[in-house]
Amino acid sequence: MKRKIILASGSPRRKRMFEDMRIDFSVMVSNYEEDITGKDYDVSLVEKTAYNKALEVSKRADDDALIVAADTVVVFDKKILGKPKDKADAKQMLKMLQGNTHTVVTSIAIIDNLEKKTLINSEKTKVTFDKLTDREIDDYIKTGEPMDKAGAYGIQGLGCVFIQKVDGCYNNVVGLPAYLLAKMLKSFGVYLF
Repeated sequence: MKRKIILASGSPRRKRMFEDMRIDFSVMVSNYEEDITGKDYDVSLVEKTAYNKALEVSKRADDDALIVAADTVVVFDKKILGKPKDKADAKQMLKMLQGNTHTVVTSIAIIDNLEKKTLINSEKTKVTFDKLTDREIDDYIKTGEPMDKAGAYGIQGLGCVFIQKVDGCYNNVVGLPAYLLAKMLKSFGVYLF
């Protein structure tokens, strides 16, 4: 049986990754919002956010839908960094990350409306930034790229020039660990090929 898969996200990066993985899906943006920025890191917070995003969409989706939601955060010094509130916040985040290693955590939640089954998993990746000058930070912020991304950078865009090392899943840093998603979908009987 072919499953109706819904991506519960408005993220263009996640949508693109679903397309790249050739997943037949539709988008239904979740209205759930919880700001965990600044809180002490605990993977359960990220998993809860992903689950609540999926749950909100599951209530509006068809009875046979499989809902996929994700939440990505940057963790530095045991604190969660979300998307910057403004340019000053983006600058503060980039100044913290520069010259240091941080962790990117993405939690994926899948809710099967048909079988009433839920699965939640998380992936962690360590990312090391080069040292940055104030000018590099200011010029990068002027591009607008940091403003809609956890940790105020996009590894898949201009932010890639700041990254010295990635230890773990690259796609996790983009916002969706593809191999973990594929593995989770298999447990619902969905195979990509």
